Amino acid sequence: MIHWLAPWLFSEDMCRLFGYISFRAAGAAVTAFLLAIVFGPRVIAWLRNLGIGERIDGTGSQTLETLHAHKRGTPTMGGLFIVAAIVLSGALWLRFDGPNRYSLPGLVLVAGFAGVGLWDDWVKLHNPKKRGIGKREKQGALTILALLVGLWLLGPAALQGELGGPHLYVPFAKDFAIDLSVWYGVPFLLLGVLVLTGSANAVNLTDGLDGLATGCVATAAIAYAAITYAVGRVDWSQYLLVPHVAGAGEMTVLMAALLGGALGFLWFNAAPALVFMGDVGSLGLGGALGYAALVSRTELVLLVVGGVFVAEALSVVLQVASFKLRGKRIFRCAPLHHHFQFGGMPETRVVVRTWVVSALLALCSLALFKVR
Repeated sequence: MIHWLAPWLFSEDMCRLFGYISFRAAGAAVTAFLLAIVFGPRVIAWLRNLGIGERIDGTGSQTLETLHAHKRGTPTMGGLFIVAAIVLSGALWLRFDGPNRYSLPGLVLVAGFAGVGLWDDWVKLHNPKKRGIGKREKQGALTILALLVGLWLLGPAALQGELGGPHLYVPFAKDFAIDLSVWYGVPFLLLGVLVLTGSANAVNLTDGLDGLATGCVATAAIAYAAITYAVGRVDWSQYLLVPHVAGAGEMTVLMAALLGGALGFLWFNAAPALVFMGDVGSLGLGGALGYAALVSRTELVLLVVGGVFVAEALSVVLQVASFKLRGKRIFRCAPLHHHFQFGGMPETRVVVRTWVVSALLALCSLALFKVR
């Protein structure tokens, strides 16, 4: 929006400055951070007055409920102000003209996934007999939104239209790609649903300790800001031997807004947390990362960038499968961060060490991006 308003508000030199993605990305990060800092205390106080506090019951683990007893009643659904900060900042600093056709669906996806999370949180907090909406309802709503975004990318956005449609690229392979546009784009739609909903659910599972998911989202956002910027530039993509996607550079601005919003929320979510994001925050943030991977055609790279989220989700899958098939558990408790808690590691140490691993994975993804 600000790029459109610039000719009426600023000089020619300043208007040229607003054309640079790097400048608008910095503006988006700062704006989202300030919005979260300013409105965070107000939203937290409002949630506290409404009595919207964290529930620790119904987990099925007495040990876990004892470890988290001090969190009972802490305001939750704080994702309302982090998602609002990201969407508002993105709307202000993103461009929606010309080839920048991925900006609007990205904001819609973040808001839509957050809406599903809000629905889940509301049921969880206002019905003591339920732990949220049903898994089928939740996954169904996320799937519908993901399909709509996928159809937009195939149709009006014409993702990789110059190649006949989107392709799946394999890391380390320079001349190998799988055409996802066959059968009317069904393979791409299936991949899109998997990436978008999988990323959202993985971040949701990681959100179990003070600042854990927020810090990991911040490092992943930095990595994807660099990746989308490189993919969006013809010269950089040619040098790195990665596919160029016109308009993907705007995702750098969205990732910067995600970074700023995450840091602003971490201001209040660091231990001891004053607020938790709830599903309204985790689903929206996870969806944003998945969308950046989808637009930049780096879905497989997301497995490295979001390695922490993958490990957390995989630990739950393995735990459930092992218990059903063998009657035994692999981990002391799942997701993975609870396994370390049950082993006696302090919560803050689990969080900081996970941040370190997340940062290293982000650096690895950038280092490996050039390997072809």
